[in-house]
Amino acid sequence: MVMRSLYSHLFQEVEYKHMGKIFKSLMDVQSARKIFLDAAQPIKSIEILPVETADHRILADDVVSEMDVPHYSRSAMDGYAVKADDIIGASPSSPVVLKLTDGDITSNTCSIVHTGSPIPRGADAVVMLEDSRVINATVEITTQVYPGKNVGEIGEDVAAGEMVLKAGHQLRPGDLAVLGSMGIRDIEVFHKPLIAIIPTGEEVVPRGIPLEPGHVWETNSLMTAAYVSRTGGIPRINDIVSDDPQLIGEAIHANSDANMLIICGGTSVGKRDHVAAVIKEMGELPVHGIAISPGKPTALGIFNKKPIMCMPGYPVAGYIALIAFGKDMIRKIGHIPLTKEKILKLSLCRKITSRQGYETYVRVRIKDDTTVEPVMTSGAGILSSVAKADGYVIVPPNIEGYGAGTMVDVIFF
Repeated sequence: MVMRSLYSHLFQEVEYKHMGKIFKSLMDVQSARKIFLDAAQPIKSIEILPVETADHRILADDVVSEMDVPHYSRSAMDGYAVKADDIIGASPSSPVVLKLTDGDITSNTCSIVHTGSPIPRGADAVVMLEDSRVINATVEITTQVYPGKNVGEIGEDVAAGEMVLKAGHQLRPGDLAVLGSMGIRDIEVFHKPLIAIIPTGEEVVPRGIPLEPGHVWETNSLMTAAYVSRTGGIPRINDIVSDDPQLIGEAIHANSDANMLIICGGTSVGKRDHVAAVIKEMGELPVHGIAISPGKPTALGIFNKKPIMCMPGYPVAGYIALIAFGKDMIRKIGHIPLTKEKILKLSLCRKITSRQGYETYVRVRIKDDTTVEPVMTSGAGILSSVAKADGYVIVPPNIEGYGAGTMVDVIFF
């Protein structure tokens, strides 16, 4: 096969690399993230969706209103449409009496209106029901109003020709209502980024089959797919690929239509870790080995102008890689606005340690309204520590942890 001849020499290359030192140098997190994001190419393809299904999607073009909203003068309250000049000086002790009419408003007449009702011709204000008393065919007005009071003018909400929303805006429920009020039924949005997820490893097997010693169920793709969906992408999970350079290369080629690839496992420098070498041969691998804990073996590359994130096989390390590098890449290629994380400043009830020289992500749990406790600092394979945690604390590489009582920023998962 052509593919085998293309990748067969990688076996020798990988074996040679294993004879050297493990990660002779590590890149800092900020530099690695910048290199990775600078290679991003936001998607250009768009689709047209009914506004009913466009919540949380990203506008592909500016939205300019073709009509006034409202397109008629309307009452903002239940009450009586009046001429403001007719009730100057009205008060509870000195009410002004107006005659009820069903037609146009002339001097000393009024007409009952409801919220949203057109304002009768001749009226310029609305008196609320609670500021009036009905007596036979007349109405006593007990307060004065100025012209325009309780009246929604033409174009008061949206004016014809007004730019209402800009391209790149992430639609919210209120935005959809505004679009609907403008008569817009369909809207152009960017396609969601397609993220191919490739799980690898000899030791992982599909969930549900009987386990044998040395095997574990593959769950990294499950975690990654959920994270991709939550971030705004469309995950596509591939079958498990064994630790074979040829098969890894074939899987990468088979997913070249995706906007981004995430490979789970095979990123370290063991004898069965071939992913980094394959990517380096096929494309570019500017980052391999990052000063982050957990997550040091993370590799960031480019193939066919598409970003590839290679997350460590240990699940917690992989999860931290998704947070530190995957999230912002998915957002950038999908035009999804970067949002600030939910952060709460709390006091540590116990000290936390960290690896000096590494940006350390410490899993923590909220203890009460004012304090937080560490769940685990190390243990990249203890996935339950993530489930038991509410969030994490980032310890900078130049600090050896934080002492009890220190106020820290807790970032929620």
